[in-house]
Amino acid sequence: MAKKLIGTLKLQVKAGQANPSPPVGPALGQRGINIMEFCKAFNAKTQDMEPGAPCPTVISYYQDKSFTMDIKTPPASYYLKKAAGLKPVGKRNRPKGSEKPGRSIIATVTVAQVREIAESKMKDLNANDVDAAMQIILGSAKSMGIEVKG
Repeated sequence: MAKKLIGTLKLQVKAGQANPSPPVGPALGQRGINIMEFCKAFNAKTQDMEPGAPCPTVISYYQDKSFTMDIKTPPASYYLKKAAGLKPVGKRNRPKGSEKPGRSIIATVTVAQVREIAESKMKDLNANDVDAAMQIILGSAKSMGIEVKG
């Protein structure tokens, strides 16, 4: 007999750094999911990824207190900021995009870097080929104020 699905939960957790402290612990605890079991499983699955990369994760939890997780690739903005070499700023010490996208350019990336990002994100993008995936990444770059050069 199949397990009865109670619901799903979306979290963005840094690769290899899941721990029971907020925001992970409370989000899982109030749904009856074993927090330590999730942390161990998540850290084991993301150990081959770059440490600290934000990973959107969809957790499906069942009536018998078990769960499954689908870990996606980091957001395109993360890869674009890294490729552009943007330095961390602001309260949370994260790199920021342009204050006025479309009018001010804060960084540049090459077409080869965009292709590399598109290939790494291909499984999570709604695209049939790498060229279509590149168009999605180009749109993200433009909305962040990052220029793509030839």
